[in-house]
Amino acid sequence: MNEFPVYVIDDDDSVRRSVSFMLKTSGRNVTTYESGKALLKDIGKLSPGSILLDIRMPEMDGLDVQEEITARGIPYPVTIMTGHGDVELAVRAMKAGAIDFIEKPFEKTTLLEAIEEADHRLSDASNRHSRRDEARLLLNGLTPRERDVLEGLVQGHPNKTIGYDLGISARTVEIHRANLMNKLEVRNLSDLLRIAFAAGVGDTD
Repeated sequence: MNEFPVYVIDDDDSVRRSVSFMLKTSGRNVTTYESGKALLKDIGKLSPGSILLDIRMPEMDGLDVQEEITARGIPYPVTIMTGHGDVELAVRAMKAGAIDFIEKPFEKTTLLEAIEEADHRLSDASNRHSRRDEARLLLNGLTPRERDVLEGLVQGHPNKTIGYDLGISARTVEIHRANLMNKLEVRNLSDLLRIAFAAGVGDTD
């Protein structure tokens, strides 16, 4: 599994140095920031990685920073670092999409477990994107009408309904269906749908 870079955001210099040391001695690539604003200034050009985010910071607290990361559509997993009195805030952060929170002071093993979970999330996302790209390349070879038929199949419609919606006969739908299955080199509907779903066919976003 890939070991992704880690971005540590905390306004306390001693925490940044301590966390950075723990991670670097475990072979991790670490970049530290003293504020959420400093991270957000760079985040568009950062390589995919996990974010260790303090929840109590001046100007922008961890929740504000997390909200901005989400608003920008950046899918990097966030782990919240929190003091004992901030657990309620950390839970709020998790409800807003953070994958975990760890309470200060934490042991090295606790920190590494959190980062490893973030790595898993990043690897899964990377694999999904790879599968989606491959599936979309396969679909590029379809004609517009074959794509229309595929859309109907994804919606669970039978040939007759697809034909009615497209203004063609069920027999013509059957021909297009056979052609697109041949192009995608699949033998059954389930394999066809697997490629379609991987490519995002039928997504509403």
